[in-house]
Parts: sequence; C-alpha cells; structure tokens
Amino acid sequence: MSRIETQSMPREQFLTIAVNLLHRAFMDAKRDDAKILFRELIEGRRAPLTNVQMEDKSTVRFDLSMDYSQYGGSLNFGAFRASLTALLANLVDAIKSGREITTFGAQGNPDNIIFGVTGVNVDRGVPSVLVLSTHADSREPVIQLRLMYLDYQQFLASHQEEAGDKA
Repeated sequence: MSRIETQSMPREQFLTIAVNLLHRAFMDAKRDDAKILFRELIEGRRAPLTNVQMEDKSTVRFDLSMDYSQYGGSLNFGAFRASLTALLANLVDAIKSGREITTFGAQGNPDNIIFGVTGVNVDRGVPSVLVLSTHADSREPVIQLRLMYLDYQQFLASHQEEAGDKA
C-alpha cells in the first residue's frame, strides 16, 4: 500500500477539534450513550467518532480508543468522566492562553504523539493522570485519538527530584 498524502494542521486547531469531539461524545451526549461508548473503550475496542472535512476538501475519520492499563484500581464511568473533564478543561485553558503545549513521541514513531497536558483526578484516594495521544495512520485517512492513563507515581518521582534540585 502506498503512504497517503498528509496535510499538516496547526496544533491548536487539531486540539480544538479533538476537545470538541471528546466533549460531544462524553459531556453533551446522553449519559447512557456516553456509558456505552465508555464500555466499548474499556473492552479494548476502537470507536469511530466522526468524519471531518479538511480545508483541502479531503475527509479524515476520527476514531477513539483508550489505554487504562496504568490506572490504579477498577476504572468506572464516574472516575473516567471526572478525569476527562479535568483533561478537557486543561486543554481548553492551554489553547486559549496560547501556552506552548509540549508533545512527546510515542513508541519511536513520529505518527504517535502524546500531548503534555494532563487531567488529574483522585478517586477513592488513588490519583490518576489522563492524557491525550494521537496516532495518524499512514495507510488511510484516519486519526486515532487515544486517551491514556499514565502511572501517577512517575509524576511524584519527578516532582520530588525537582524539589531536591532546588534544595
């Protein structure tokens, strides 16, 4: 298969689309519909969200998946929604303020990007850290939005290292 032609988009525009899609899927949707989508993600399925027409009139499909392997405990819809609410609020704040959003490559592949904005939540005394990542398919016009829970312990360790450096 040949590699599809890619079109770049400003990061703020891409993140605005992603935030709007996630908000529509989980905050604006009926609770039952949002829970059904959540269940699909928990079961490891990739859920199609929508098709977006780009400026060049091409169409890109946006899908959603989730990796919660680093979540401490049993993830329920309420805890997920609280984490997502925090993540979306922090992304909106970063976009509106014009703050530079750090990105990280994932798995050594430039088509995998993790955005350095987090949604932190504490459920039953256990903190969780949710981030948004994306994967652009090189064979077809599909962008996979991937919500990922990270191990909160790594943030504690880096915070303690920073505090130690300042002492």
